[in-house]
Amino acid sequence: MSNRSVVVCVDQTQQRDPFLTTAEVAARYRTSPSTVRYWRHAGIGPRGVKIGTKVLYRESELVRWEREREAEQSGGPHAA
Repeated sequence: MSNRSVVVCVDQTQQRDPFLTTAEVAARYRTSPSTVRYWRHAGIGPRGVKIGTKVLYRESELVRWEREREAEQSGGPHAA
């Protein structure tokens, strides 16, 4: 048995603003992962970051996108 320890460093920004997977984003919006992928492809969903083979979404980006949708629906200053 090894006596080695593993130290995991998580930067403070990531702790406050974690990445979510496509499946987690889909669950948040009660839709399917394929719908989230379509939104990204069509440029109408939250912006994702491709890391390796995964697309990840920052919590802050989801909040930004939600606020944008709310403003559009209420005719707010960001309405198209």
